[in-house]
Amino acid sequence: MTARICLLRGVNVGGVKVTMAELKALASALGWGNPRTLLASGNLVLDHDGEPAAMAQALEGALEAHFKRRIEVIVRTPEAWSGLMAANPFTNEALIDPSRLLVQVMKDKSLDGACEALRAFAQADEAVAEVEGALFMWCPNGIGSSLMAEKAAPRLIGTATARNWNTIVKLGALAGCI
Repeated sequence: MTARICLLRGVNVGGVKVTMAELKALASALGWGNPRTLLASGNLVLDHDGEPAAMAQALEGALEAHFKRRIEVIVRTPEAWSGLMAANPFTNEALIDPSRLLVQVMKDKSLDGACEALRAFAQADEAVAEVEGALFMWCPNGIGSSLMAEKAAPRLIGTATARNWNTIVKLGALAGCI
């Protein structure tokens, strides 16, 4: 069995409250092996050889049945995660302050013109680039004060969930990518 990285969108940040114990239990009930979580923001790594889109659909169904609310799930293989990490266009910035590099991991692909739309909200030295099914956003003054990060909503960029570079790297390590 190989690892799969599952990212839940919009949990524990004003949306649905999902404990990591509940998330692990749902993954186990689906027959997925060795579920482990990172932080309390919907990061799950488990052992399964399933196809990512089918796994996302199965976990979305289990979450909806349990919480009575739709929660989007994005699933990546270790190879896809390694590719995402290797494609980081802001490697120097990630070394300076990884907490200020935001990665919007796309469920499918970004909407046409997503980068250009976000650039319209960029302030000071902020930057955005799209690679490997993700939008990388450098927010040197902090993600919380970035209008660009605030405007990165599904209607503008497509369905995605955001993690900072620290979390991206920790998930990679948990899944055996690095």
